[in-house]
Amino acid sequence: MTDVQLARQAWRRLEPLHGMVYFVPEATERYAALGLDVHAGYFASRSAAFGAASPELVIATFYNFCPALVRRALPAAWEIVTPEKILQARYDAAGAALRRAGIHELPGLAETAALARRAAERACEHPQGRPLFAAHATLPWPSDPLLELWHAQTLLREFRGDGHVATLLAEGVGPLESLVLHGASGGAPTIFLKLSRAWPEEEWAAAEQSLRERGLLAGDEPTEEGRALRQRIEDRTDELSVPAYAVLSDDELARLAELARTFGRAVVGAGLLNIGG
Repeated sequence: MTDVQLARQAWRRLEPLHGMVYFVPEATERYAALGLDVHAGYFASRSAAFGAASPELVIATFYNFCPALVRRALPAAWEIVTPEKILQARYDAAGAALRRAGIHELPGLAETAALARRAAERACEHPQGRPLFAAHATLPWPSDPLLELWHAQTLLREFRGDGHVATLLAEGVGPLESLVLHGASGGAPTIFLKLSRAWPEEEWAAAEQSLRERGLLAGDEPTEEGRALRQRIEDRTDELSVPAYAVLSDDELARLAELARTFGRAVVGAGLLNIGG
């Protein structure tokens, strides 16, 4: 059986390599050159694998963004740019940012890309119930080893993300409630979640009150039951990600986790995850 904790380590340690694309100036600049602001660039670039995605599809699959924020960006973005153009801009931005940080010069790039790709390709055998992942799985593999690794981690990230959404739904945790719990538990700064997801303050306050009434929040802190729920959600999300990593032997998975640490730390150390780019 695949070691769930090793699979989590492999994903978590390599995740900065994918996640930086949402913060680096290379992305903002390329989207602006196409005529898109920050929000339109984000929603259009991440959903472009669907084609010209409707706001309803993005609201459903991205899960925790305020619907009004999505509707301000889409479908207007598709009147300015095609999905193909913004997808290319996204890959260009990812490659440029990672090269600026010297990630392409790190030892073990080819080995890391090969292991991550095997896991991502195994994930592609399990698209059912994972719409955002399935859309990205149809995109061609880049020939550049650096972008091959970035694409592999993108697939693994969306594979896990779709499983996370399914778990939230099964646990009865709505989009805004998930953000409140995430912030209260220290998963991300609440101020960042409020600014990036753009829910009205009164709706945020109502979600907090709902969680208090459910016994999951006491004041601004999660209760023991709330912490247990968060842990259960994370554990189940980890379990649902295992089919991707099951193609790797225990030694290969441990090696991927070891290599991933170097790449993830290099991305963070280079400042590519600084909020605001």
